[in-house]
Amino acid sequence: MEKIEFIECPRDAMQGHSRIFSINEKVSYLKTLMPVGFSAIDIGSFVSSQSVPQMKDTPAVLEVLIDSKGNNEFLTIAANSRGVYSAIDHRAVDIIGYPFSASEIFQKRNTNRSRKQALEELKRHAELIDRKNKKLVVYISMAFGNPYAETVSNQEILDFVGKIRNISNFEAISLSDTVAKANPASIKSLVMLIKNNFTDLNLGLHLHVPERTALGTGLLQAAWDCGIRRFDSALLGYGGCPFAEDSLSGNLPTESLLSFANTVNADNDINAIALEVAHNSARDLFL
Repeated sequence: MEKIEFIECPRDAMQGHSRIFSINEKVSYLKTLMPVGFSAIDIGSFVSSQSVPQMKDTPAVLEVLIDSKGNNEFLTIAANSRGVYSAIDHRAVDIIGYPFSASEIFQKRNTNRSRKQALEELKRHAELIDRKNKKLVVYISMAFGNPYAETVSNQEILDFVGKIRNISNFEAISLSDTVAKANPASIKSLVMLIKNNFTDLNLGLHLHVPERTALGTGLLQAAWDCGIRRFDSALLGYGGCPFAEDSLSGNLPTESLLSFANTVNADNDINAIALEVAHNSARDLFL
């Protein structure tokens, strides 16, 4: 029986929401996620409060949660030097997620720097992250297409993976379908290309997909068949990227991912009772 990793993404669910949640609301919700058994919880981000006001209280939220986090691993997104340094210095942060885009346009829109600059910064950040005994996950956004009519080939993405591999000691690279353009064939072609060239790579998938179609698209089966065992998801399928065209496309619902895991008989650490409690809490918060 093969193991599947659930990376729960309340940050992604919250960051584009129209209502700003209070610290108490966030803490209350996040505490319901912690007993579920997720491999990691993508809990917040150290980014500009002007760009993502929903995340400006991430340090305060982490401070409240640290004494009760137990064995949970907290992941936070950091897109620039200031964010990386803040994440490294926070004792509650275990994993730092670094956003890199296959799209030059989106890289500039999302982080105000070019892909070349982002890679140069990643090398410096990765060395520091490693020295501080933190983990690194690199996200490649727009990996399956973009809304800018900007053509990026699978070979170009493979080249980026090679560069990222050469300059950083990462826990995983996560391919992100930022604007819900992936299909089973595109997932298979890109994943197999990468895996055939880098056999030791821990490759994950971050899907943005409308909730009603999550299990009917064949995306999860295609990914599983190609050897993907690490998936990002969010309860109720809330979220998306506030900097992208299709910001309301939604995340892969955790409920759908669990259903899929059961159909392929995948081993997981999910506590069904705790997940139901968290699901109800998500409904109270988001609906």
